[in-house]
Parts: sequence; structure tokens; C-alpha cells
Amino acid sequence: MGKDWVPKNHEELYDQAALSVMYLTAGNILRMGLSGFRPWLDGKFHPSYALFEAAFEAWKNPAERTMLKTATLYEAEKAFIPLYRQFYMGLLRDNPMASSSDLVAMGFPSSGKGERHEAEIPRTSPVATVKLPGPAIVEIHYRDGAKDGASRAKPHGIHGAEICWMVSKVVPVNWEQLVHSSFDTASPFRLVFGGEERGERLYFALRWENMRGGKGPWSEIQDAVIP
Repeated sequence: MGKDWVPKNHEELYDQAALSVMYLTAGNILRMGLSGFRPWLDGKFHPSYALFEAAFEAWKNPAERTMLKTATLYEAEKAFIPLYRQFYMGLLRDNPMASSSDLVAMGFPSSGKGERHEAEIPRTSPVATVKLPGPAIVEIHYRDGAKDGASRAKPHGIHGAEICWMVSKVVPVNWEQLVHSSFDTASPFRLVFGGEERGERLYFALRWENMRGGKGPWSEIQDAVIP
């Protein structure tokens, strides 16, 4: 049995589902012959995704995470995943009007129809700078080091950056020690801490991730004092 195409990780599921939903433009819906399914898409699929998206956005910052937000996310995922499976299995997998490129662009397995373009594994790491916009707030601004410093554009084919971090009195010597992991698609990435953590030192590193989950090399571990 092949690997399940529905990710088990919250961040990976959110990223894949976002690709799927963003691809459903009016033109793509018409071209793939899905116009007749608009009542189901608009009445069930999109509302369920919107609840999942809102729950994830509320949950994603570890510094602001609560048991209630976690429970809400699990409930939203539980409702959304069956509809997400139905969307792929019923509307797309055997749809002769949906090409392999369409499926890959939405984050689904390739059907083998037409030409398949694999996303290249990132070979560079993000360049990061830190800004401290307020008390107990740290912003990590990241960019493509190959571009001008004023550009916030990501490298071609990159979906976002994985950011691993920790607050510690001990200087980490390898990336595995950065026990917290987050994913961000648009710089800057903001961390909000408790007042008792002010003056502590934050350590972090970043790496690019492409549209298919391929990860590039880590950046150097950097640090900042929580203001």
C-alpha cells in the first residue's frame, strides 16, 4: 500500500490544502470540468476549509498556543479531512480533464497523465535579520540571499521557510537542539513571548521548503535577546 497522500502533520496539511484551494480559480474550475460541483465546493468544501484555516492560524504560534486552540484545530481537521479526501478521490484523481500538472500544483499525487515537473530541492538557505518591534516581540525577517537586500521575494519554486527555534541559557551546537518548529510563507515571522522571558536569549535557524515539501540546507544558528 502506498503512502497516504494526506499529511499527518498540522503544518504540512495546512500547506498542502492551501495549495489545493488557491488553485481553484474560476478558470481552473471551468477548464477541469468542475463547474457542476460548485454547489458542493461552495456549500461544504470551502466553508470547512475556512474553519480549518482559521483554527490553524490561531494555533500556529507556539508562544500563543493554548489547549483550547489545539482542541479547536483537531476538531476542524477532523471535519475537513474527509471532504478533502472526497475532493481528490471523487473530483480529480480520475478526472480526464485534470492533468498530472494540475494535481501536482494542488499538492496531490501525480496521475502520470502528461508531463510531470518535479520541484527542485532548494540549494541555498535564507538570509535572516532580527527586528524587535515591541516588548517581548521578536520578528525574524528572511529573504533570498541571491537577490538584492531590499527584495523580500523567495527563490523560484519555494513555498516558504521552516523556522526552528528555542529559548535557552545554553548555546546550541546543532540544529536538532532547536526543539520548536514553525512554517512561514511570508516574511517576517513573529514570535510573541511572555513577560517573564524578557532578557532571555532566543536561538533560531531557517531553511527553505519547496512546493512538494523538499527541504534545503539550514542557515547558521543565530541569536537575539528577547526585549
